[in-house]
Amino acid sequence: MKTIIGRTAAAALLSLALASAAGAQAQGAGGGNAGGEHETATVHYPIEHPKHVDWTFAGPFGSFDPAQLQRGFQVYREVCSACHSMNMVAFRTLASTAGPHFSADAVKALAAEYQINDGPDANGDMFQRPGTPADHLPPPYPNEQASRAANGGAYPPDLSLIAKARTVERGFPAFVFDMFTLYQEAGPNYIYSLLTGYRDPPAGVEVRPGQYYNPYFVSGPALAMPPPLSDGQVTFAQNQDEDPANDVPETVDQYAKDVVSFLMWAAEPHMVERKSMGFAVMVFLIVFGALVYYTKRKVWATIEH
Repeated sequence: MKTIIGRTAAAALLSLALASAAGAQAQGAGGGNAGGEHETATVHYPIEHPKHVDWTFAGPFGSFDPAQLQRGFQVYREVCSACHSMNMVAFRTLASTAGPHFSADAVKALAAEYQINDGPDANGDMFQRPGTPADHLPPPYPNEQASRAANGGAYPPDLSLIAKARTVERGFPAFVFDMFTLYQEAGPNYIYSLLTGYRDPPAGVEVRPGQYYNPYFVSGPALAMPPPLSDGQVTFAQNQDEDPANDVPETVDQYAKDVVSFLMWAAEPHMVERKSMGFAVMVFLIVFGALVYYTKRKVWATIEH
Protein backbone atom coordinates (compact mmCIF):
# COMPACT_ATOMS: atom_id res chain seq x y z
CA MET A 1 0.00 0.00 0.00
CA LYS A 2 2.81 2.38 0.93
CA THR A 3 4.59 1.49 -2.32
CA ILE A 4 1.50 2.40 -4.41
CA ILE A 5 1.06 5.73 -2.59
CA GLY A 6 4.74 6.53 -3.04
CA ARG A 7 4.61 5.80 -6.76
CA THR A 8 1.46 7.94 -7.16
CA ALA A 9 3.07 10.87 -5.35
CA ALA A 10 6.23 10.56 -7.43
CA ALA A 11 4.20 10.52 -10.65
CA ALA A 12 2.30 13.63 -9.53
CA LEU A 13 5.53 15.46 -8.73
CA LEU A 14 6.99 14.47 -12.11
CA SER A 15 3.88 15.75 -13.95
CA LEU A 16 4.02 19.03 -12.03
CA ALA A 17 7.70 19.48 -12.87
CA LEU A 18 7.09 18.81 -16.57
CA ALA A 19 4.18 21.25 -16.64
CA SER A 20 6.26 23.94 -14.94
CA ALA A 21 9.10 23.40 -17.39
CA ALA A 22 6.74 23.63 -20.36
CA GLY A 23 5.20 26.82 -18.98
CA ALA A 24 8.62 28.38 -18.45
CA GLN A 25 9.64 27.46 -21.99
CA ALA A 26 6.46 28.98 -23.44
CA GLN A 27 6.94 32.13 -21.40
CA GLY A 28 10.52 32.44 -22.60
CA ALA A 29 9.45 32.00 -26.20
CA GLY A 30 6.69 34.58 -25.82
CA GLY A 31 8.90 37.05 -23.99
CA GLY A 32 10.72 37.95 -27.17
CA ASN A 33 7.42 38.82 -28.89
CA ALA A 34 5.46 40.93 -26.43
CA GLY A 35 3.64 42.66 -29.25
CA GLY A 36 2.35 39.37 -30.63
CA GLU A 37 1.11 38.32 -27.21
CA HIS A 38 -0.75 41.62 -26.89
CA GLU A 39 -2.37 41.23 -30.30
CA THR A 40 -3.75 37.79 -29.51
CA ALA A 41 -5.11 38.81 -26.08
CA THR A 42 -8.89 38.62 -25.71
CA VAL A 43 -10.56 42.02 -25.99
CA HIS A 44 -13.49 42.69 -23.69
CA TYR A 45 -16.25 45.09 -24.68
CA PRO A 46 -17.01 47.83 -24.12
CA ILE A 47 -13.40 48.93 -24.51
CA GLU A 48 -14.01 51.92 -22.24
CA HIS A 49 -16.33 51.96 -19.24
CA PRO A 50 -19.41 54.20 -19.64
CA LYS A 51 -19.15 57.75 -18.36
CA HIS A 52 -20.88 58.74 -15.14
CA VAL A 53 -23.55 61.43 -15.52
CA ASP A 54 -25.43 63.23 -12.75
CA TRP A 55 -29.06 62.59 -13.72
CA THR A 56 -32.00 64.38 -12.14
CA PHE A 57 -33.78 61.04 -11.69
CA ALA A 58 -30.88 59.37 -9.87
CA GLY A 59 -31.14 58.26 -6.25
CA PRO A 60 -34.12 57.42 -4.05
CA PHE A 61 -35.50 60.97 -4.25
CA GLY A 62 -34.71 61.73 -7.90
CA SER A 63 -37.35 62.90 -10.37
CA PHE A 64 -37.65 63.83 -14.03
CA ASP A 65 -37.33 67.38 -15.29
CA PRO A 66 -40.36 68.05 -17.55
CA ALA A 67 -38.50 70.68 -19.60
CA GLN A 68 -35.65 68.24 -20.25
CA LEU A 69 -38.10 65.50 -21.23
CA GLN A 70 -39.78 67.83 -23.70
CA ARG A 71 -36.41 68.63 -25.25
CA GLY A 72 -35.54 64.93 -25.30
CA PHE A 73 -38.77 64.12 -27.11
CA GLN A 74 -37.94 66.80 -29.67
CA VAL A 75 -34.51 65.23 -30.24
CA TYR A 76 -36.11 61.81 -30.64
CA ARG A 77 -38.74 63.15 -33.02
CA GLU A 78 -36.35 65.12 -35.24
CA VAL A 79 -33.39 62.70 -35.18
CA CYS A 80 -33.93 59.24 -33.72
CA SER A 81 -37.42 58.56 -35.10
CA ALA A 82 -36.01 58.45 -38.64
CA CYS A 83 -34.77 54.92 -37.89
CA HIS A 84 -35.97 53.88 -34.41
CA SER A 85 -39.51 53.17 -33.26
CA MET A 86 -41.11 53.60 -29.83
CA ASN A 87 -44.06 51.28 -30.25
CA MET A 88 -44.91 51.08 -26.54
CA VAL A 89 -45.29 54.82 -25.95
CA ALA A 90 -48.73 56.37 -26.46
CA PHE A 91 -49.23 60.04 -27.25
CA ARG A 92 -51.45 60.50 -24.18
CA THR A 93 -48.60 59.57 -21.83
CA LEU A 94 -46.73 62.69 -22.96
CA ALA A 95 -49.18 64.67 -20.83
CA SER A 96 -48.14 62.85 -17.65
CA THR A 97 -47.43 65.23 -14.75
CA ALA A 98 -44.47 63.01 -13.78
CA GLY A 99 -43.24 63.03 -17.37
CA PRO A 100 -42.96 65.57 -20.20
CA HIS A 101 -46.18 67.23 -18.98
CA PHE A 102 -47.34 68.54 -22.34
CA SER A 103 -50.75 70.14 -22.21
CA ALA A 104 -53.74 68.09 -23.37
CA ASP A 105 -54.22 70.40 -26.37
CA ALA A 106 -50.54 70.11 -27.31
CA VAL A 107 -50.73 66.30 -27.19
CA LYS A 108 -53.88 66.29 -29.31
CA ALA A 109 -52.31 68.60 -31.89
CA LEU A 110 -49.08 66.56 -31.88
CA ALA A 111 -50.89 63.28 -32.46
CA ALA A 112 -52.90 64.78 -35.33
CA GLU A 113 -49.66 65.52 -37.20
CA TYR A 114 -49.12 61.77 -37.71
CA GLN A 115 -50.96 59.48 -40.10
CA ILE A 116 -51.99 56.20 -38.47
CA ASN A 117 -52.62 53.03 -40.44
CA ASP A 118 -56.07 51.80 -39.36
CA GLY A 119 -58.82 49.50 -40.49
CA PRO A 120 -60.23 47.54 -42.04
CA ASP A 121 -63.18 49.72 -43.02
CA ALA A 122 -66.63 48.53 -44.14
CA ASN A 123 -65.12 47.40 -47.45
CA GLY A 124 -62.29 45.49 -45.79
CA ASP A 125 -59.64 48.00 -46.78
CA MET A 126 -56.96 49.58 -44.59
CA PHE A 127 -56.88 53.37 -44.46
CA GLN A 128 -54.91 56.29 -43.09
CA ARG A 129 -56.29 58.68 -40.48
CA PRO A 130 -54.92 61.47 -38.27
CA GLY A 131 -53.56 60.26 -34.96
CA THR A 132 -55.31 60.68 -31.62
CA PRO A 133 -53.87 60.80 -28.07
CA ALA A 134 -54.86 57.13 -27.65
CA ASP A 135 -52.56 56.02 -30.49
CA HIS A 136 -48.96 54.91 -30.04
CA LEU A 137 -46.03 56.59 -31.73
CA PRO A 138 -45.96 55.17 -35.27
CA PRO A 139 -42.82 53.31 -36.43
CA PRO A 140 -40.67 54.70 -39.26
CA TYR A 141 -40.93 51.44 -41.25
CA PRO A 142 -43.88 49.09 -41.79
CA ASN A 143 -41.92 45.95 -40.85
CA GLU A 144 -38.48 44.59 -39.96
CA GLN A 145 -37.61 43.69 -43.54
CA ALA A 146 -38.19 47.26 -44.73
CA SER A 147 -36.12 48.55 -41.82
CA ARG A 148 -33.18 46.30 -42.66
CA ALA A 149 -33.39 47.15 -46.37
CA ALA A 150 -33.18 50.87 -45.57
CA ASN A 151 -30.28 50.48 -43.12
CA GLY A 152 -27.86 48.23 -44.96
CA GLY A 153 -29.06 45.06 -43.26
CA ALA A 154 -28.93 46.46 -39.71
CA TYR A 155 -32.14 46.48 -37.65
CA PRO A 156 -32.49 49.61 -35.48
CA PRO A 157 -33.98 48.46 -32.16
CA ASP A 158 -37.17 49.82 -30.68
CA LEU A 159 -36.30 52.47 -28.06
CA SER A 160 -39.31 52.08 -25.76
CA LEU A 161 -37.37 50.07 -23.15
CA ILE A 162 -33.82 50.59 -24.39
CA ALA A 163 -32.75 52.48 -21.25
CA LYS A 164 -33.46 49.36 -19.18
CA ALA A 165 -32.41 46.79 -21.77
CA ARG A 166 -28.89 48.11 -22.46
CA THR A 167 -26.64 48.12 -19.41
CA VAL A 168 -23.01 47.48 -18.53
CA GLU A 169 -22.28 45.68 -15.27
CA ARG A 170 -20.30 47.75 -12.79
CA GLY A 171 -18.69 44.74 -11.11
CA PHE A 172 -17.61 44.21 -7.52
CA PRO A 173 -17.83 46.04 -5.15
CA ALA A 174 -19.92 48.72 -6.89
CA PHE A 175 -22.98 46.51 -7.32
CA VAL A 176 -23.08 45.90 -3.55
CA PHE A 177 -23.57 49.60 -2.86
CA ASP A 178 -25.99 49.89 -5.79
CA MET A 179 -28.55 47.86 -3.84
CA PHE A 180 -28.64 50.51 -1.12
CA THR A 181 -28.35 53.63 -3.30
CA LEU A 182 -31.02 52.38 -5.74
CA TYR A 183 -28.58 52.80 -8.61
CA GLN A 184 -30.40 52.40 -11.91
CA GLU A 185 -28.44 54.68 -14.20
CA ALA A 186 -26.39 51.95 -15.89
CA GLY A 187 -28.55 52.07 -19.01
CA PRO A 188 -28.67 55.88 -19.31
CA ASN A 189 -24.92 56.16 -18.69
CA TYR A 190 -24.25 53.59 -21.41
CA ILE A 191 -26.52 55.21 -24.00
CA TYR A 192 -25.14 58.68 -23.25
CA SER A 193 -21.56 57.40 -23.60
CA LEU A 194 -22.44 55.66 -26.86
CA LEU A 195 -24.04 58.78 -28.37
CA THR A 196 -21.10 61.01 -27.43
CA GLY A 197 -18.28 58.45 -27.82
CA TYR A 198 -17.74 58.29 -31.59
CA ARG A 199 -14.14 58.91 -32.62
CA ASP A 200 -11.55 57.90 -35.19
CA PRO A 201 -10.25 54.35 -34.66
CA PRO A 202 -6.79 54.09 -33.09
CA ALA A 203 -3.83 52.75 -34.99
CA GLY A 204 -4.03 49.03 -35.59
CA VAL A 205 -7.85 48.83 -35.37
CA GLU A 206 -9.59 48.03 -38.63
CA VAL A 207 -13.19 49.10 -39.09
CA ARG A 208 -15.21 47.61 -41.93
CA PRO A 209 -16.97 49.89 -44.44
CA GLY A 210 -20.33 50.99 -43.08
CA GLN A 211 -19.14 50.62 -39.47
CA TYR A 212 -18.24 53.42 -37.04
CA TYR A 213 -15.71 53.09 -34.23
CA ASN A 214 -17.05 53.62 -30.74
CA PRO A 215 -15.15 52.33 -27.68
CA TYR A 216 -18.33 52.37 -25.59
CA PHE A 217 -20.24 49.91 -27.78
CA VAL A 218 -21.00 46.82 -25.74
CA SER A 219 -20.85 44.30 -28.61
CA GLY A 220 -17.66 45.23 -30.45
CA PRO A 221 -15.31 48.03 -31.48
CA ALA A 222 -17.71 49.49 -34.05
CA LEU A 223 -21.40 49.60 -34.91
CA ALA A 224 -23.53 50.23 -37.99
CA MET A 225 -25.20 53.39 -36.63
CA PRO A 226 -23.34 56.53 -37.74
CA PRO A 227 -22.93 59.39 -35.25
CA PRO A 228 -26.56 60.57 -34.97
CA LEU A 229 -25.96 63.93 -33.26
CA SER A 230 -24.07 67.08 -34.18
CA ASP A 231 -23.91 70.56 -32.70
CA GLY A 232 -26.77 72.82 -33.78
CA GLN A 233 -28.70 69.94 -35.31
CA VAL A 234 -31.88 70.56 -33.30
CA THR A 235 -33.28 74.00 -32.48
CA PHE A 236 -35.02 73.67 -29.14
CA ALA A 237 -38.48 75.18 -28.89
CA GLN A 238 -37.48 76.28 -25.40
CA ASN A 239 -34.86 78.59 -26.94
CA GLN A 240 -37.43 80.37 -29.12
CA ASP A 241 -38.99 82.42 -26.32
CA GLU A 242 -37.94 85.95 -25.43
CA ASP A 243 -36.32 85.01 -22.13
CA PRO A 244 -32.62 84.18 -22.65
CA ALA A 245 -32.47 82.71 -19.14
CA ASN A 246 -34.38 79.69 -20.45
CA ASP A 247 -31.91 78.98 -23.24
CA VAL A 248 -29.95 75.72 -23.15
CA PRO A 249 -26.91 74.87 -25.31
CA GLU A 250 -27.65 73.09 -28.57
CA THR A 251 -24.69 70.73 -28.42
CA VAL A 252 -24.14 67.00 -28.78
CA ASP A 253 -23.65 66.70 -25.02
CA GLN A 254 -26.96 68.44 -24.27
CA TYR A 255 -28.86 66.55 -26.97
CA ALA A 256 -27.57 63.25 -25.59
CA LYS A 257 -28.52 64.07 -21.99
CA ASP A 258 -31.99 65.21 -22.98
CA VAL A 259 -32.87 62.30 -25.25
CA VAL A 260 -31.46 59.76 -22.76
CA SER A 261 -33.59 61.28 -19.99
CA PHE A 262 -36.62 60.94 -22.27
CA LEU A 263 -35.76 57.31 -23.01
CA MET A 264 -35.41 56.60 -19.30
CA TRP A 265 -38.83 58.09 -18.65
CA ALA A 266 -40.29 56.01 -21.50
CA ALA A 267 -38.85 52.85 -19.90
CA GLU A 268 -39.85 53.88 -16.33
CA PRO A 269 -42.90 56.18 -16.64
CA HIS A 270 -44.00 55.44 -13.07
CA MET A 271 -40.58 55.72 -11.45
CA VAL A 272 -41.38 58.83 -9.41
CA GLU A 273 -44.59 57.30 -8.03
CA ARG A 274 -42.75 54.07 -7.26
CA LYS A 275 -40.05 55.91 -5.34
CA SER A 276 -42.64 57.89 -3.37
CA MET A 277 -44.52 54.73 -2.46
CA GLY A 278 -41.30 52.96 -1.52
CA PHE A 279 -40.31 55.82 0.79
CA ALA A 280 -43.75 55.79 2.45
CA VAL A 281 -43.53 52.03 2.92
CA MET A 282 -40.08 52.30 4.52
CA VAL A 283 -41.34 54.97 6.95
CA PHE A 284 -44.33 52.78 7.80
CA LEU A 285 -42.14 49.74 8.43
CA ILE A 286 -39.81 51.71 10.70
CA VAL A 287 -42.72 53.08 12.74
CA PHE A 288 -44.45 49.71 12.78
CA GLY A 289 -41.26 47.97 13.89
CA ALA A 290 -40.81 50.47 16.73
CA LEU A 291 -44.41 49.94 17.88
CA VAL A 292 -44.01 46.16 17.79
CA TYR A 293 -40.83 46.39 19.83
CA TYR A 294 -42.45 48.72 22.39
CA THR A 295 -45.50 46.45 22.64
CA LYS A 296 -43.32 43.41 23.20
CA ARG A 297 -41.41 45.18 25.98
CA LYS A 298 -44.67 46.30 27.57
CA VAL A 299 -46.33 42.88 27.47
CA TRP A 300 -43.33 40.96 28.81
CA ALA A 301 -42.15 43.56 31.34
CA THR A 302 -44.11 42.01 34.25
CA ILE A 303 -43.55 38.39 33.27
CA GLU A 304 -40.60 36.53 34.65
CA HIS A 305 -38.60 34.68 32.04
